[in-house]
Amino acid sequence: MKAWPFSYILIATRNKGKLKQFRDLFAELNLEVKGLDDFPGLPEVDEDQDSFEGNARKKAETISRVIGGPVISDDSGLVVPALNGEPGVYSARYAGPNATDEENNQKLIERIQSIPEEERQGFYVCAMALAIPGEETKIVRGECSGFIITEPRGTEGFGYDPVFYLPTEKKTMAELPSERKYQLSHRAKATEQLLTLLKKEYSFEQKVMK
Repeated sequence: MKAWPFSYILIATRNKGKLKQFRDLFAELNLEVKGLDDFPGLPEVDEDQDSFEGNARKKAETISRVIGGPVISDDSGLVVPALNGEPGVYSARYAGPNATDEENNQKLIERIQSIPEEERQGFYVCAMALAIPGEETKIVRGECSGFIITEPRGTEGFGYDPVFYLPTEKKTMAELPSERKYQLSHRAKATEQLLTLLKKEYSFEQKVMK
């Protein structure tokens, strides 16, 4: 097992909610979790691939080359089979390039109205890529299944969480406390896989300033 050669890991996001999730999930490692705002001047990466995995890989590898350090990028979204997979890779911009979460949710609610309730299944997907200079990029994927509801509920979370209902919990994702969400979410499942890979390959006992 080799020592992790960096003092940090960069999560390729400016979303404070997502950063908080990663910091909580990575708390067991002796690492500082940084976001894009900690590295001013980084290029914007056009997520133009046709899969979650493709977008995650492109962003992680592009930014890793620029900073010369380790980067985790995840592309996540909601897939509704009855809507031919919408919103899919367009989840963040479903209602337009600069759409808010509320606007995206409203479009989804409007689109799902014509679908019978029993066919409103959906699943969250999180594809996560870890790019480290000089190493092959690692990619993992997590999923979480539920149903789409037409009346948003809850304030904990972001994205489609208020309309993503989990029958086993009898709550939407936005109604769950953080601790439970971290156990169930697509991002938590992908992160758990990535943590397992990291701990198999690296020792995190000491920080190396780099």
